[in-house]
Amino acid sequence: MPIATPAQYAAMLDSAQEGNYAYPAMNVTSLTTINGALKAFADKKSDGIIQVSTGGGQFASGLDQKDAVLGAIILAEATHRLAERYDVLIALHTDHCQPGKVDSFLKPLIAETARRREAGLPNLFQSHMLDASELPLKENLELSVDLLKLCAANEIILEVEAGVVGGEEDGVDNSDQPADKLYTSPEDMVAVYEALNGLGRYMFAATFGNVHGSYKPGAVKLRPEILKEGQEAVIAKYGKEAEFDLVFHGGSGTPENQLRETLEYGVVKMNIDTDTQYAFTRPVVDHMMKNYDGVLKIDGEVGVKKVYDPRSYLKAGEMGVVQRMSEACDDLFSSGKTIFGKV
Repeated sequence: MPIATPAQYAAMLDSAQEGNYAYPAMNVTSLTTINGALKAFADKKSDGIIQVSTGGGQFASGLDQKDAVLGAIILAEATHRLAERYDVLIALHTDHCQPGKVDSFLKPLIAETARRREAGLPNLFQSHMLDASELPLKENLELSVDLLKLCAANEIILEVEAGVVGGEEDGVDNSDQPADKLYTSPEDMVAVYEALNGLGRYMFAATFGNVHGSYKPGAVKLRPEILKEGQEAVIAKYGKEAEFDLVFHGGSGTPENQLRETLEYGVVKMNIDTDTQYAFTRPVVDHMMKNYDGVLKIDGEVGVKKVYDPRSYLKAGEMGVVQRMSEACDDLFSSGKTIFGKV
């Protein structure tokens, strides 16, 4: 099955909202990580989201190019081809894009989708994220309005953010943000709805103390009730149809009870990055340590080709991703809920 069409992606989000489950959204940087994500979704009979960051795009384009747009296109096109072999629906998404990268990253990718549509080809990406949380809310929403109109014209869903996700990811460090910035107020959530309603479909990354990275229990003070209070404020003023499709960022290491509580409040997508990075790297390290004398040519020896062949340890990394993403599908209740063949 090819990558989900805009109508199928919309149906995926509707199904998650109605069924109180969410899709794991994994950041990929290579064919190996793409294949790991696809296998996990297929094994679990779960639809899912594969996403590319600006840093991931730069990496995929190679050390000489460091071209985020080129790399993102390459990863997306590879996913389009590989996804054809699986009987689940997959959506492609781009992760955090700050205002300063809109013209150099988001708009060129939207233009690439527009070019493809004119040629009768499917959208390259089904959704993009604008992270303008560094701006005052008014400026954030002005930029969000402009980009949502551009996305809607190409049947692309826009993800927006109000409030700041703490910690560091992909070179963006918000670890110095004051605590109150980590929690989106009900008033801000109403303002987001009022600014964007009717312009096109969007997802909303409201923040409730979430932090990028991995932390020991108790280090991060999550308040999922923030999402509940915001949804209630919007619905009280504008009705049930105003309910947000919410996104959970910085979910690595979240206690299971809090993770599942967010599903009750409208979370339909949860980003998985830090955990899958570790899940990939851990078995690679295990391979290196167990085969130390083979992967290195020590004291004049010749090593062991079959253990320093990159395929030997990259396969182990891919399986680590499969296992972690399979766990995410179970935790978010998306396992067994594919709508493949129904839409």
